[in-house]
Parts: sequence; structure tokens; C-alpha cells
Amino acid sequence: MRFLLGYSRAVDRMNHAIGLVVMYGVFVLMAILLWSSISKTFFVPSLWTLEMAQFAMVAYYMLGGPYSILVGSNVRMDLFYGAWSLRRKSAIDVITVLFLIFYIGVLLYGALGSTAYSLGYWGTAPVEYFLGLMTGTEDIGRMERSSTAWRPYIWPIKAIMIAGLFLMLLQAVSELIKDLARALGHDLPEPKI
Repeated sequence: MRFLLGYSRAVDRMNHAIGLVVMYGVFVLMAILLWSSISKTFFVPSLWTLEMAQFAMVAYYMLGGPYSILVGSNVRMDLFYGAWSLRRKSAIDVITVLFLIFYIGVLLYGALGSTAYSLGYWGTAPVEYFLGLMTGTEDIGRMERSSTAWRPYIWPIKAIMIAGLFLMLLQAVSELIKDLARALGHDLPEPKI
């Protein structure tokens, strides 16, 4: 259990640090939208602002998701949960976080497939494709671009989506470990709810 709690502390520290940096991404989004307003009012409208604002928002919530799980700012249905003891809450959370881990795993697999497609892979084995890219046995094909006038490549935001989902998966496993430890009677600090 000591090793698992060490893993949990390391993941918590990493996602806390990333979350503190990413939360300032809202200012990046505001700057993009401000420039969009200024350029539309006084200059020739910029082609890139709307799509870049969408990309910034995706990065903001995908990379901020693990921090949200860490600090417990996710929405809970609190009919009975609030009156339960910490140990009982943790026992129920062990079960529910398993559903979360499964869901994030499915999303991550889909994100891998979508990113592989954006890199020009047309097959049905995205994990093997990425392993092949790392070993040099696969090549990048014709890369997907947006259909807008700006036409940026799509793979960078999809890579950020993979990173965010992977960090969320790590954080969900961390929460599982902490809930399991609390349910078994280990003394851990109360979660931030």
C-alpha cells in the first residue's frame, strides 16, 4: 500500500502543478477573443481567431480536468452521500471510480484512433500505429486539416486531448488508490469536496 500511496502522491503533485499552470489558459482565451473583437472592429478580421479560441478552450478543459478531479470540483448527486461517513463514502467511490476509469479508457482509445487518423493512418489499430511511429516502422501520411479558411493541422489539438485524457486516467487511478486506502481504514486526509 505504501508504493500505491506514493504513486498517488506523485500523480497528485504533478496534476496540481499542471492545473495551476493551465488555469491561466483562460487569459490566453480572453486575449484571442479580444484580438478577434479588435481586428473585426478596426482592421481586417483575422481568419484564425475563432478556431484558435476553440483550440485554446479544448486545451484548457482537457488539461484542467485532472486538476478538477484532484480537488473534487466535479459534480456529485448528494441525496445520501453527504450524510455518510468518510469510510462509507470511500467504499462507494471505489466502485464509481472504476466506471470513470473504464469511461476514460474508452475515450482515450477513441482519441488515439482520431489522432492516428489526423496523421494520415487509415487502419484500425491506432496503438500499433503509434508504436510503429516510435520505432520507425510507420510513416506519417497525409495529415488532416481543418475545413475552414485558415486550414490548420488538427493533430496538435488531438495530441493535447490524448495528454489530457491520459492525465485524467492517472488521476482517476490515484483517486481509486486513495479511496481504497480510506475504505480499508488507513488514515489519509479528507478529500476536498
